[in-house]
Amino acid sequence: MVMKGTDMKVADTPTEGLTDFRIPDAYEDWLEKEGVLVHTTHYIPNMWEIEVGPWERKGGKGAVVHIDNAHLRNDMHVVDIDPGGKSEPEHHMYEISFYIVEGRGATTVWMDEGNKQTFEWGAGALFTVPLNAWYQHFNGTGDQKARYIATTNAPPMMRLFRDENMMFNCPTMFHSRYSADEDFFSGNGTLYNKRVWDTNFLPNAPDMALYGWKERGAGGVNISLRMGKNDMGNHISEFPVGTYKKAHRHGPGAHLVLLSGDAGFSLLWNKEDRSDMIKCDWQVGSIVIVPADATYHQHFNSGTTRARYMALRDGPGGFMAPNWTMGGDVSLKDGGIQMEYEDEAREIHEIYEAELAKKGVQCNMKAFIPYCTGAAGVTEERFT
Repeated sequence: MVMKGTDMKVADTPTEGLTDFRIPDAYEDWLEKEGVLVHTTHYIPNMWEIEVGPWERKGGKGAVVHIDNAHLRNDMHVVDIDPGGKSEPEHHMYEISFYIVEGRGATTVWMDEGNKQTFEWGAGALFTVPLNAWYQHFNGTGDQKARYIATTNAPPMMRLFRDENMMFNCPTMFHSRYSADEDFFSGNGTLYNKRVWDTNFLPNAPDMALYGWKERGAGGVNISLRMGKNDMGNHISEFPVGTYKKAHRHGPGAHLVLLSGDAGFSLLWNKEDRSDMIKCDWQVGSIVIVPADATYHQHFNSGTTRARYMALRDGPGGFMAPNWTMGGDVSLKDGGIQMEYEDEAREIHEIYEAELAKKGVQCNMKAFIPYCTGAAGVTEERFT
């Protein structure tokens, strides 16, 4: 039929005329054009064993990892640089944070050809390249590949601009985010609010000093990272033997990279009755990606040594968000995103004690969980 007073045809059924209609997705289209290997998952058992394939843009081999979520906020790139090799120079209109999985080498960063800066890195280094600055990576060994993982906010940025030329050929250089002086990638930084570290380069994330954050529970320590004036932000947390963190929920895409600890696991669920709960076992090198907005997730140290993880995530990463995400240590009862120990289901603690029993490890949560069968080995304060 035809509407009176217009030339607009109105479909007789909701699907009429939509058979060949496709909502454009600039990010998915870019992945297809790149021809890069894509892994769609929220759990990686071992980051050293992620399969890679040819990736011309990176000058070697690589892969993209992302969760299957319509509101995808970030992704992860895995790239191998051959022994003695180098990546292709590139710059782009999305933020990026690099973590060196293995190998050693150097990166050159510049905004103009006459003023380049080079810094060295090894396994365990974490750094960012400022938005749209040029960069190139170099493998410093002749007999070992270098591998890095990099979290980016490419998905929302590509979906915003929908223009590949804008993403990879924009001439605007953001000098307010980068100063090409020798101190920029030195590893120096400034500590704010007792546990917020403003820097652009960490030489060894697995060994970095951390600070108390009793609100997150059970004697854990933490540092929140502000890097490159990015909207994306990162943090590192560590917790003692026989303990676990409080459950919480937030937007999708936080990549939890396990840096130390001989055993542990994460529980993830969406439904209030936990009927969809899944368990992700982890060791050093495992990666757990929070898959959805409403996903509760909780992390448990079931090993014999302290456990440390690094969360590489989307924004807000600026100083307007002092707790790495708004409401990060505020109870659900007070409008935050954290479930307090007294509000968690008894089933959670029972699962944890069963895992500890398999390894002969004592539970140290008695100070927080009245029905814990272990000991009050940890208090709310920092525990070393």
